[in-house]
Amino acid sequence: MNAKDDLSMKTDDVLRVELAVFRQEHRDLDDAITALVERGTGDQLTIQRLKKQKLRLKDKIAYIEDRLTPDIIA
Repeated sequence: MNAKDDLSMKTDDVLRVELAVFRQEHRDLDDAITALVERGTGDQLTIQRLKKQKLRLKDKIAYIEDRLTPDIIA
């Protein structure tokens, strides 16, 4: 089952909690990437993998935010 399909079955309260968790994970990944780059300890493959994971989280965050934002008919 697709992650977006799973989200469609969840309540707004559950989505808000997941949104907070995903945002924290996104920040943590950003900090980890920055630390690896600054220290020079991370190889390019690891950094690239973390960046892709961060992008997937960003997509999940955007999808949940869109789901939680009510449609306004102009």
